[in-house]
Amino acid sequence: MSKKPGKIISSPTAFIGVNGNGIISFGSGQPDLPPPKEIFKDLGRQRLFKYSLVQGDKKLREALAGEYPRAKAEDFVITNGASEALDLVFRAIHEMHGPVKVLVCRPYYYSYPPVIELAGLRIVYTDLKEGRIDLDDFKKKVRGVKAVLINSPSNPTGRVEALDTLREIEKITARLGVYVISDEVYKDLIYERKNYLIKGKHVITVNSFSKTYAMCGLRIGYFYSRDPKMVQKVIDIKVHTSMNTSTLGQEMALRAMKVPRKLVLSQVAIWKERRDFIYRELTAMGFHLWKPEGAFYVLPKMKNSARVVSELFRDHGVIVYDGAWFGAPGRIRLSYALNLPEIKEGLSRIKKYLKGKESWLR
Repeated sequence: MSKKPGKIISSPTAFIGVNGNGIISFGSGQPDLPPPKEIFKDLGRQRLFKYSLVQGDKKLREALAGEYPRAKAEDFVITNGASEALDLVFRAIHEMHGPVKVLVCRPYYYSYPPVIELAGLRIVYTDLKEGRIDLDDFKKKVRGVKAVLINSPSNPTGRVEALDTLREIEKITARLGVYVISDEVYKDLIYERKNYLIKGKHVITVNSFSKTYAMCGLRIGYFYSRDPKMVQKVIDIKVHTSMNTSTLGQEMALRAMKVPRKLVLSQVAIWKERRDFIYRELTAMGFHLWKPEGAFYVLPKMKNSARVVSELFRDHGVIVYDGAWFGAPGRIRLSYALNLPEIKEGLSRIKKYLKGKESWLR
C-alpha cells in the first residue's frame, strides 16, 4: 500500500473485490454473515449444470409468488442479480415507449444513472429531503415522466420511506399511468417496521437473494410484474443477452427460501446492533448523519470527500465511498457489513486520519 500521493480515486470500480493486506473496507455492501448452510447440500446433480428456462426455474418462481398477494409464477423472471433485472426493465421500457423520462431520487445507488442512460432513457432527479422523498417535489416532476425508480430501504442513505409517502406514490402513479420500479433488495433488512409492498399493475418490483441470504456472488435476483406485456418483453430481451440465469444458483436460492424465517430475523438483529454502534461512534466523532432505519449504510457529511476517500485508502488502509458517486457530494458512504472488531478498527483509523481536520466534518 503506497504512502505516496496519488491520483484521486474516481470510481467504486477501484474498490470492488479489494480486501486482505490489513485493509478495512466500509465500501462494498456485501454481507459478511454466512449464507444458510442448507443451500450447499448435494449439489452434484447433473441437471444443475444444464441450461434452464430463460424465465427462470418454475419451482423458484412459484415459491416467490407465495410471498406476493395474488401473484403467479408467470409474473416473475429470475435474473443475474437485481442489477440485470433493472437493466432489462429499462431496456424494455425503451422498446415499448421510446426515449422517455425516468424520475430518480437523489442520492441514488451509483449504478442507476448509467443503467438508465445506457437503455436510451432520460433522467429527471428529485432531491431527497433529510434522506427521504420530498413528496411536493415528487408530485411536480412525476407528471412529465413514464417511470419512477424508488429504493426503500435506501442505498446509500439507509433511510426507509414513510408509509404515507409510499401509499401516495402508489396512488399518483396509478392515476397517471406511470411505472413504479421499486428496488427492494433491502426489504428484509428493516429495523423499525415491516416492509410496505407497493401494489398495482403499473408496479415493477426488483429484488435479489444477495442481501437477505448473503448470496452476493451467486448473482440471483428477480423481476416481478403483473403486466404480462412487460414480463414478455423482459424475457424477449434476456433470451438474446444472458439467456438463462445460473441453474445451480437458482437451486441454492430455492433452498434458501425454505430456511426458517428466524435465521433472517437473527441476522437483522446483528445488523441493528452494528447500526447502533457505528451511528453512536460517528456521532461522537463529530460527524453529521441520518440514522439508518434499514439496509447497512450511513452517509455522513464530509468536506473534501474525494481527497478523503483516496487518502484513507492509500495512507490508512480504509475503504469508504465518495458520496459524489451517489449524487451526494460532500458526504462519504460507509457500509457496516463487516464485524464489530473490524468496524472498531476502521473507525479508529478514520479518527486518527481526521486529527486536525475536524472542520471538514461541518
